[in-house]
Parts: sequence; structure tokens; C-alpha cells
Amino acid sequence: MNKPLPKMNSDQEAEDLLEQDLTDYLVPENFTKTTFEFAPKDKSITLRLSLELLTAVKNAARAQGMNYQKYIREVLEQSVLRP
Repeated sequence: MNKPLPKMNSDQEAEDLLEQDLTDYLVPENFTKTTFEFAPKDKSITLRLSLELLTAVKNAARAQGMNYQKYIREVLEQSVLRP
């Protein structure tokens, strides 16, 4: 059975959920990809983009639920790490 994860508004609600059997929640549809940025960002760059490209980047980032600068970092990282 596929149950959607309930909305939780407090730490107590999350703790209460974790005390239950979570088997029905453990389906691929209930997971989203996440990344953790641990490396320090100690260098900055200046980059000129057309308004159209910047708008497209911002829209793609918004669709992924992140700010556009993080989106650009992720796209660059995926590009250089790809075999």
C-alpha cells in the first residue's frame, strides 16, 4: 500500500511518525533526490549571461526547488564529473 507522507508541522509530529511502522511509506514515490554541499565555497566568479539564458536557468532552478546559484553549481559539477 502506498501512503503519502503526512505533512508535519513540529518536531513532535515527526517523532510520533517515526514511532509507527513506516513500511507503507517506503516506496520510491515518497523519496526525492537531495544533495549536501560540504565543500567550502571560497572562490567566486563573475559570469555574463544573456537575459534569456539567465531566465531559463532561474526557471529550471525553481522547478527543482533550489536557488539558481546552487543550481548552476550542481549543473557544473555534474558536467565535469560525468565519465
